[in-house]
Amino acid sequence: MMNQEPVPRYRETAVKAMEPLELFNMTKDRTDYLWYSTSFKIEDDDLPIRHDIRPVLQVSNLGHVMHAFVNGQYIGTGRGTKIEKSFVFQKPMELKTGLNHISLLNMMVGLPDSGAYMERRMAGVHTASIQGLNTGTLDLTTIGWGHQVGLAGEFFKIYEEEGISKVRWAPAVKNMPVTWYRRYFDAPEGTDPVALDLSCMGKGFMYVNGKPLGRYWVSYLSPLGKPSQSVYHMPRSFLKPKNNYLVIFEEHTGNPKDILIMTVKRDNICTFVSEQNPALSKSWSRKDGQLKTKGDDLSPAATLTCPDKKIINKVVFASFGNPLGMCGNFTAGSCHTPKAISLVEKLCVGKKSCTLPATGKDYDADAKCPGTASTLAVQAKCVKNKDKENN
Repeated sequence: MMNQEPVPRYRETAVKAMEPLELFNMTKDRTDYLWYSTSFKIEDDDLPIRHDIRPVLQVSNLGHVMHAFVNGQYIGTGRGTKIEKSFVFQKPMELKTGLNHISLLNMMVGLPDSGAYMERRMAGVHTASIQGLNTGTLDLTTIGWGHQVGLAGEFFKIYEEEGISKVRWAPAVKNMPVTWYRRYFDAPEGTDPVALDLSCMGKGFMYVNGKPLGRYWVSYLSPLGKPSQSVYHMPRSFLKPKNNYLVIFEEHTGNPKDILIMTVKRDNICTFVSEQNPALSKSWSRKDGQLKTKGDDLSPAATLTCPDKKIINKVVFASFGNPLGMCGNFTAGSCHTPKAISLVEKLCVGKKSCTLPATGKDYDADAKCPGTASTLAVQAKCVKNKDKENN
């Protein structure tokens, strides 16, 4: 089922000003979203005479993302980047003689938390104009703007079951911008982690049983042409055995029928620890005004632990020195120690959990090897413990 977020017009907004107001100051971290709306009249003589020429909406935006609607119709999206938050949005549009309405849904993708002059950081609509009219450029910046903080779906809390009846729902249709989707599902059996595969969606927010799961942005592609993330964790502690209530707010377009609820096998476990890493301490004591750790052995160590009812069956990779990569893709560096894999196998294979030393002397490492980082990297594979199953 789906519910389209209503697109507000100027007269329907509560906060009005001559110019667009700043986003951070309006939302005050209560929501990601702020609607900007304005209305204006044009005469028939203002419209382009040629049918192949259309007026262009140009918006200078301070960040971070904006979806534009003209007379209730979605015309496009603009966004900044990690380096340059501001952007200029330009899209052709259809206007009519008489009163026209422009609504801009602006959102942030996080608040600044460091750096100089944080009080001067700004986001949201800066200027707006219409180009390509017979009478020239129409400046919309100071004609009066209405503002709506947050979404109607957030106000009615339709991501909670108590809010379902507060809006009208219809059968779900794909590729609908600014739309709420809902469905029920049963929790997958077992104890494996649960995840949402949203590779069929665009950008938005996720809820399950009224609890926020966070933002997703699958349509934002890396230089390699792929999203940085398309599978999102859903904590089992949020789930019930039956009838879990899932709500997705989709800003762009997507096909909710292709959303997958899946379990993830955590059979590959890894550790990456340097000789310089401090050891874990379970307790502290104070002496002469200083905090000191309790315990005799404060040397760094690495730990591998399999999920319940599983044991370490195989050591896929082990190296001490300057290993490269990440879990699932480790490679040996120029200071690789051959003894590492045999020692890890001896200490870990057949056990649910094991603790490994993280000092070079235990692996016969050459401390003078050029480029060594004195780091241990291990990847192991877990399998079901057949002895416990038989018991």
